[in-house]
Amino acid sequence: MASSTQPTAAAADPRPWHGPTSGTTVLAGALMIFGGAMAIFEGISAIAKDPLFIATRHYVFEFSLTGWGWVHLIVGIVLVFAGCAVLSGALWARYFGVFVAGLGAVANFLWIPYYPLWATILVAVNLFIIWALCHGMHREAAG
Repeated sequence: MASSTQPTAAAADPRPWHGPTSGTTVLAGALMIFGGAMAIFEGISAIAKDPLFIATRHYVFEFSLTGWGWVHLIVGIVLVFAGCAVLSGALWARYFGVFVAGLGAVANFLWIPYYPLWATILVAVNLFIIWALCHGMHREAAG
C-alpha cells in the first residue's frame, strides 16, 4: 500500500503575493489615518477661529477661515475612512484613497498661506500616500 506523496496545488504554490498585504499599502493606510486625523484637527481649529493661523490678504483662493476649516474637516473624515478601508484590503479603497489623498494635497497646498510649515508637511504626506498606493498596485499588476 503505497501512499501518494504528490504535493497538492495549494502546497506547491503557496499563497501568492497580494497588494493589500504589502508593506507600502499598509504604510499608506496608516499614513491616511494619520493625515486624516491631522486634517480633522486643522479643520476643528480653523472652525473655532484659533488665533494660531495667519490672516493673509489678497490671496487668490480667499475663503473665510471657517470655510477652510469645513473643507479640511470633511477631507480629513473621508481620508480616515479611506485609510481604514485600505487597511481592510479593499481594492476600491486604494483607488478611492489615491483620489482623496490628491484632494488632501490640493487642499493643503491652498492652505499654505494660513499655516505654511504644517501645510507643506501634509502635502508631502499626501503625495507619499499616493505614491505608496500606486506602488502597491504596480507591484500587484507585475506579479
